[in-house]
Amino acid sequence: MAMETEDPNQTVVSHFCLEGLMYTAEHPTLFFLLFLLIYSITLTGNLLILITVGSDPHLCSPMYHLLGHLSFLDACLSTVTVPEIMTGLLTVDGKVISFEGYAVQLYCFHFLASTECFLHTVMAYDRYLAICQPLHYPVAMNRWMCAGLAGLTWAVGAVHSAIHTSLTFRLLYCGPHHIAYFFCDIPPVLRLACADATVNELVMLANTGVVVAGCLLLIIVSYVFIMADPHRPGQRRAFSTCTSHLTVGPLYYEPPLCIYLQPHSGEAGAGAPAVFCTVVTPMPNPFVYTLRNKEVKRALQRLLGRGSRDPPAGSPPS
Repeated sequence: MAMETEDPNQTVVSHFCLEGLMYTAEHPTLFFLLFLLIYSITLTGNLLILITVGSDPHLCSPMYHLLGHLSFLDACLSTVTVPEIMTGLLTVDGKVISFEGYAVQLYCFHFLASTECFLHTVMAYDRYLAICQPLHYPVAMNRWMCAGLAGLTWAVGAVHSAIHTSLTFRLLYCGPHHIAYFFCDIPPVLRLACADATVNELVMLANTGVVVAGCLLLIIVSYVFIMADPHRPGQRRAFSTCTSHLTVGPLYYEPPLCIYLQPHSGEAGAGAPAVFCTVVTPMPNPFVYTLRNKEVKRALQRLLGRGSRDPPAGSPPS
């Protein structure tokens, strides 16, 4: 399938064929069941957290508002990528996707991933204010400020993804149309471009340096300030509330650095960090934040009908 251009010797591809994940051809059913299990856990866990945060009046602080956004993003991010991977496991020749469909999925993936990247930074800022500026926290992170920061992460993520998508598909793709990859991303499709993709590669490197590394640096700085004063009252308990974020942060930021800073990150061999980033990372968030947070566990118990008593007044926050 191809569309003719003004040049009779050139055609523009109308579809791409994703060849799927490497090293899965011998046991596709096993890998299909594995990804189905991971996807089911991810979707169930994140939706449960989202419903709990949205329905329980005890979880009304900015931290839980941001956690709800994170759970929604993780559920959507997993839905954009994992079903496509599972579909590729069930077909012999890989998954055929239209040119427009590839562009839409690429936009959605980078929109959700970049929004989550910015959201992690806002969550670190929230913890810094709550711990280091407790007297100013109710004013500095009030209801409207929290909603505004969360909305800003979505808006910046949408613009960020639009720039990458438009730059990627301004190029001419005249064949081949087989992509040795398993979901719609920028590096593998750039390798098929029939034009100079230097600008795209430079923008991708700048994006990784400014956005991913920049957000990671801001998160590290926030927690350095939090831990700077070892004599701060309640600092040990405060650090305990931050360990969930510190656990998830490296899991989320390291794979993109591995993927997009490699000169040949579009090759199939780059699949390991990509699988970790798209499939594995969204799964532990519900467990990390729930298992280390007593308030969320109590809210889950109330939601599931296993607990009918609220925590005693004056009980220490998790």
